[in-house]
Amino acid sequence: MANCDSCPSKGNCSDDKKETCMIENNPLNNVKHIIGVMSGKGGVGKSTVSTLLAYELLRNGYKVGLMDADITGPSIPRLVNMQNKRITSTSEKGMIPLTAVGGLKVMSTNFLVDNEDAPVLWRGPIIGNLVKQFWTEVIWGELDYLIVDMPPGTSDVAITAMQVMPFSGIIMVSVPQDMVSMIVSKAVHMAEKMNVPVLGLVENMSYIQCPDCGKKISIFEDNTENFIKDKNLELLCELPMCKDLVNLSSKGIAKVNDDIIEEFTKVINCVIELDKSK
Repeated sequence: MANCDSCPSKGNCSDDKKETCMIENNPLNNVKHIIGVMSGKGGVGKSTVSTLLAYELLRNGYKVGLMDADITGPSIPRLVNMQNKRITSTSEKGMIPLTAVGGLKVMSTNFLVDNEDAPVLWRGPIIGNLVKQFWTEVIWGELDYLIVDMPPGTSDVAITAMQVMPFSGIIMVSVPQDMVSMIVSKAVHMAEKMNVPVLGLVENMSYIQCPDCGKKISIFEDNTENFIKDKNLELLCELPMCKDLVNLSSKGIAKVNDDIIEEFTKVINCVIELDKSK
């Protein structure tokens, strides 16, 4: 049953959407904006972008949560240096997320298993239900932003997430490769069909930079300009393939080069504008 009074989308839904709304809300939570980070496939850097986004929003003074919705391939705990943490107790009112450095609230499947390399051998409906529980049964409390690291693909888990959570928008992540762009296109069309706005595109692994002369070298055949024009997307930033990002899980967010953070500014501003316009 949808709870319109506590829904971040209250007052913004069309009448036909109200009739079919499947969104449920925990009365203990007050989350202003939910931002999904998606690509339609794995291995392009969704989790890295999700972590950068969450920590940069924290640095801008917002209260932030990070949900690892990639149930069978969770990587957020490592990226926030919590790979050895487990949830050992729960409140009778719901699960309490763990807290990472800086006050970031985090929930992931890896907090619920004995060790991080234990596989999750569940079928789609059960996985989809856990994503739903991460929204309805986790006590996120007061948040300005909940960043959701979406699972790869456009099947039942992603559909469930978009049906039960009132997303403010989706940030797409891609790499400059024709094959990847084709698959990301499917995710863009999925978001459109689910009436979730796509805020823009982050191109990861866009280039490598020569440490001596600073020249940017593209390692893929770049078709991004045609892709974003065809899909009517805004290119928010181009992230390099570099040690700072590759080693994010071991070195931490504080070690990320200032140039990368500056490149990421447009992504942050895009998300912050949602709060200003509310």
